[in-house]
Amino acid sequence: MTTHTEIPTLNSLEYLPYLDKNGLIAEDLQGKIGVYSIFDQEKNLKFVGYSRDIYSSLKQHLIRQPNYCYWLKVQTITRPSRTILEEIKNNWIAENGDLGVNNEKNQAAWTQPIDAKPGMTAEEKETYNKSDELTQTKLLKQVARRVEAEIIETLKNRGNQMEIRFNPKLKGQGLLDLK
Repeated sequence: MTTHTEIPTLNSLEYLPYLDKNGLIAEDLQGKIGVYSIFDQEKNLKFVGYSRDIYSSLKQHLIRQPNYCYWLKVQTITRPSRTILEEIKNNWIAENGDLGVNNEKNQAAWTQPIDAKPGMTAEEKETYNKSDELTQTKLLKQVARRVEAEIIETLKNRGNQMEIRFNPKLKGQGLLDLK
């Protein structure tokens, strides 16, 4: 836990595995407020964020960027304070020379629902462009389900044992996000 005066450097914190030996995110992070950094397999910084429920945020990041979620560093705080959370986040990013972790494109890939539309085949795009709204919705659901299956398979190969349930209402828009 931290207070406003004691902000640890990112380098001073220990690496934690993103998924433990049981294929789970550490459950003691459920409901915890804090700042976290995510690293790839080679421990290169990929993202810095903060949350009112670190566990839920980490689960979302895992489905959005499964190939980059291997290691974590976490600092929890006792009371929600956007000022403190922003300060820690900004200090960690500055400490590591940004590396693009704070640019809009990178942020969107980690924080916004997955857009399955880029996964459309040329044939699907052609059908989509020639179809009515109902047929387009059905096609987007089909594409979203295919992308969903790919994500679940990737996570399974990583040893994930958590239940992953996507919001079915978003699939008709070609989007994937956890329920």
